[in-house]
Amino acid sequence: MSVSDATRAFAHPLARYGWDEHTAEAFAPHLRQGLTPARVVRVDRARCEAVTADGTVRADTAPVAGPDPTHALCTGDWAALGPGPGGLPEVRAVLPRRTAFVRSTSSKRSEGQVLAANVDHAVIAVSLAVPLDLGRLERFLALAWESGARPLVVLTKADLAPDADHAVADAGAVAPGVTVLPVSAVTGEGLDVLAAVLADGTAVLLGQSGAGKSTLVNALAGREVSAVAETRERDGKGRHTTTARELFPLPGGGVLIDTPGLRGVGLWDAEDGLGRTFADVEELARDCRFHDCAHTTEPGCAVLAAVEDGDLPERRLDSYRKLLRENQYLAARTDARLRAELRRDWKLKQALGRHMVERKRGPRR
Repeated sequence: MSVSDATRAFAHPLARYGWDEHTAEAFAPHLRQGLTPARVVRVDRARCEAVTADGTVRADTAPVAGPDPTHALCTGDWAALGPGPGGLPEVRAVLPRRTAFVRSTSSKRSEGQVLAANVDHAVIAVSLAVPLDLGRLERFLALAWESGARPLVVLTKADLAPDADHAVADAGAVAPGVTVLPVSAVTGEGLDVLAAVLADGTAVLLGQSGAGKSTLVNALAGREVSAVAETRERDGKGRHTTTARELFPLPGGGVLIDTPGLRGVGLWDAEDGLGRTFADVEELARDCRFHDCAHTTEPGCAVLAAVEDGDLPERRLDSYRKLLRENQYLAARTDARLRAELRRDWKLKQALGRHMVERKRGPRR
C-alpha cells in the first residue's frame, strides 16, 4: 500500500473504530465490488448492528451463516455490506480475523464459540470483593494468550480490598509477563492508567458475573452504557446485567467489547496459550531428564524438584496438569486422528503397567 493509501486509511470515518491500512488492504476486493465496510458492534441471532461511515445500521447475517460456530459472525468482525432483497442491508462477506477469543461451549458436541474478534487487549476482570480464584484466572489467561491478544488482569473493586498489594502479588505470580492493575470505579484508582492502555486498539472485557465489568465499562465510557446490578452479599456473585457482546467507542480512544459474565470458561485448542500462561513450569521442564516428562513420578524431574524445594507451588503444578488434560481431552473429542493416538498410547501404558506389576510379583508358581 502506498503512503497516500495509508493516509486515506487513517483518515477513514471508521478509523475511530479501528480501521487502518491493513483493514483497508483486506477490504479492497470488496470495495471494488461496491460493498460497504462496517464493523460489527452487536449480534442478535440472524441480525447484527454494524457501524458504517454513515452511522449504525441493522443488517441480515444469513448470507454468511455456516455450520461451523467458530466462523459465525461476532462482535468485532469487519464485514462487507450490500443491499438485501428485503430492503435491509446484508452481510456479504467477513474479513479474515487478526485475533479471536474462543472458548469451548458446554454442549456435548465440543463446539467452539467466538466471543470477540480482532481484539488487541484481553482484559480479564477479577473482583477483589471475594477471594482470588487463581485456577480460574489461569484458565482465562490461557485463552487470552491463545487468542492472539495481549492479556491484562484488572483487579476491580480495589476500594473493598484491605490488602490489594497482596492480591496483586498473588495474581502476578500466576500471570508471568502480564500486567496486573488494581482499579476502583468508586475512587478512580487505576482508571487513568487503564484508559491509556485501551486507547490503542480494541479490547474485550471478560470475567464472571459480579466482577464489576459493567461498572468498569461505564466508568471508562464516561456515561452509562451498561446496566449495573448489585452483587449478593453472601458470595459476592452477581446477575447477568450484560446480555449480549457489544462494542463501545471510548472517549480517550480505542474501542471496548463488553461481554456477559462467563460461568464456564472451557479451553479450546489452547496449547500455545497454556505454554505462555505456565511459562515458569515449562522453563523448569527444560531441565527434566526426559524430554517427554509428565512431571508425576519420573526420576530427574526438575519440576517436581522445584515443588519439593518450595520454588514452585504444588497448586500451580496441579492446575497445569489439569488444564493440559482438559485441552488434550477436548482435542481428542474433535480430532479423530489424535483420539486414535491417545487410545494407542493409553493401551501401551496399560500394558506397561501390567508388565511392571507382574515383574514386581515375580514368576508364577
